[in-house]
Amino acid sequence: MAVLPWLRRRTEVVESVPPLVAGLQAIAGKEHVLWRSDELRSYEYDGSIDVGHPDAVVLVGNRDEVVEVVKLARRFGKPIVPRGAGTGLSGGAVLSQGGIAVGFSRMRRILDIDVANQRATCEPGVVNLDLSKAAAPHGLYYAPDPSSQAACSLGGNVAENSGGAHCLAYGVTTNHVLGLEMVLSDGRVVSSGGAVADSPGYDLTGLAVGSEGTFAIVTKIVVRLMPVQERVRTLLALYDTVDAASATTSAIVAAGIIPAALEMMDGLTIEALRRAGHQGLPEDAQAVLLVELEGLQEGLDELVTQVEGICTQNGAREIRTAKNAEERDRLWKARKGALGALGQIKPNYYLQDGVIPRTRLIEVLRTVDEVSRKYDIPIANVFHAGDGNLHPCLVFDQRIPGDTQKVVAAGADILRKCVEVGGTLSGEHGVGLEKQAYMSWVFSEQDFDAMHRLKRAFDPDERLNPGKIFPTPDQVAAATKMWHDAAGT
Repeated sequence: MAVLPWLRRRTEVVESVPPLVAGLQAIAGKEHVLWRSDELRSYEYDGSIDVGHPDAVVLVGNRDEVVEVVKLARRFGKPIVPRGAGTGLSGGAVLSQGGIAVGFSRMRRILDIDVANQRATCEPGVVNLDLSKAAAPHGLYYAPDPSSQAACSLGGNVAENSGGAHCLAYGVTTNHVLGLEMVLSDGRVVSSGGAVADSPGYDLTGLAVGSEGTFAIVTKIVVRLMPVQERVRTLLALYDTVDAASATTSAIVAAGIIPAALEMMDGLTIEALRRAGHQGLPEDAQAVLLVELEGLQEGLDELVTQVEGICTQNGAREIRTAKNAEERDRLWKARKGALGALGQIKPNYYLQDGVIPRTRLIEVLRTVDEVSRKYDIPIANVFHAGDGNLHPCLVFDQRIPGDTQKVVAAGADILRKCVEVGGTLSGEHGVGLEKQAYMSWVFSEQDFDAMHRLKRAFDPDERLNPGKIFPTPDQVAAATKMWHDAAGT
């Protein structure tokens, strides 16, 4: 039987696999390498507004595969960017210069939970919340809890030095990471720290945490676990003004009380959450404080009474106490679902991450309101009030011409104010692509030189997550022009 001409032509078509992709497939298997344009779309962005285009994505299964991928990237002269769950908010995992994205969704094993010593050893793809769930039967948990806790990975947390609602009392990721196994840019494997409380030599673990994937690729993480507190009390204080809620924050800490968490949400955030179906939130409050207190059974009631008194003295019109675990979970579900709920206001958001002294909260939040009116952009405030880590969320519609430029310029105004009052650019989201142009506000040329030297000591060819953190003259010029254009000056 003769073969029809069109069928013959179709069967003769053989898909051409680029050499780089073929090399990655030989390392990790064809099914774990993505390279066609439709497969790469999900890896072109993270939780920020930045976009980049990888040449290929390889989903590694173990450390040895990471080593071989790094060596292959070196032979091809390609950048290589480690990527967690893609929940980052500064463009840290965006491949701004192309290259290979290394995904860790296959490396998500909890290798060991040492109950006696309160330690856990994990692969970088382990989801943050999954570690606490695994440790719960032993009366333990992992303290750092970003809002994306149910999705973000420990490797990503290490890269960005992530914080969370409970970092006020317990610290951020660097305070809980004890040791790391890392692959350097030439394929060598090094280990730092360990399960013991302290190690001699340079603190390479501390250097790597928060380095945003620019020093090495983490393949194993040793973390500290903490015992679950005997008792927890969660309060929701309602206010008619943001100023009153801000004053309460400073007053609580000034009284010598360090809550496990001290979070603020403003009226716009509350409105969005209510529209999204979250229950138990007030209809007309302009701000709420979510205060969580932990400790022993004895004495906790007295502490709760003291905090309630401070809230009332500073203008709280009502204080609600979660009566059981279900009510507490509902309050925290609202707090951690706040960003998603903002889609009820506008389809897109641009989230900032400035840090300020607590005593300047009122002043800076008034500036945020002024910026909102200046640019005609709704700004929702939902943030870690206790440690002054602001998260003004500029909601907008990127389909409207000029709106993206406006929110970037407005965000720059807010960050400038944070720096002016003695704060800094980021508390937990990192610099990535988002804040590069502003780094000279807080660092000198000598500072940059020292950091560049350190980067080159780890990565002399500068192939690990290149184009991040450090500003270039072109970026500064472009950011300045955008600001002037958006501000109309």
